[in-house]
Amino acid sequence: MSIQVRVRLFAVQREMAGTRHVSLDLADGADVEAAWDALVERHPNLAPGRPSLRFARNGDYAEPTTALADGDEVAMIPPVSGGGDEPREPGGRRILEIRAVPFTAGIIEELAVALAVPEDGAVVGFLGRTRSTPGTPAPGQEAEAARHAGRSVESLEYEALESMALTTLAQIAEEIETRFGVDGLAIIHRSGEVPLGEISIAVVAVAGHRAAAFDAARYAIDETKARAPIWKAERFADGHVWIGQQARTGPEAAP
Repeated sequence: MSIQVRVRLFAVQREMAGTRHVSLDLADGADVEAAWDALVERHPNLAPGRPSLRFARNGDYAEPTTALADGDEVAMIPPVSGGGDEPREPGGRRILEIRAVPFTAGIIEELAVALAVPEDGAVVGFLGRTRSTPGTPAPGQEAEAARHAGRSVESLEYEALESMALTTLAQIAEEIETRFGVDGLAIIHRSGEVPLGEISIAVVAVAGHRAAAFDAARYAIDETKARAPIWKAERFADGHVWIGQQARTGPEAAP
């Protein structure tokens, strides 16, 4: 007896395999690691990326030993960028989005107006912009990064597993409310190409006092970069380099 699962590939893995989706027939009782092994049998060039991988099953992070069932979807999560719209999350003052269209620095005021209530005395905003200097290459991208050494980044290209990214942002928002007592939060992340100097992410936290707003905004950007399945490639005149580190599957320990 066998089961069939659908594997989704992203970023550097997608490029190496030449496809976004792979259907696999596995033995009944197979786990996530078995799906990876079967994928590597078909695409051996993916094997060196295993140490930096995370996995997801049906939209949630999963351990390699997680059992699979017929019809499951397995996402292979390469190093993340650390980056359909669901504009608001129920139960709190939250705006969590992946946007394919550009936005300007004016988004800070736009989000502050949308989130703040009379009791809020503090608004803290953060904008992440495309810079010309390169970042740290993802594992396996060191040789390609060396080829572009000394060159300026011309743009960034973002790719996201949107449904899981939005779920992760909602989890981060819940953690912020629990840790800092802040429920007025926005995290807006771009997808697609972001040229030099343009904004790739906006974070706004509103609270009664500045300390909580500062803490919430910092936590939001740090955890988004570390956990959300959003991938970033730095584009140069004659190529690109994928950037990032192995995804963290849960929150950083509270101090």
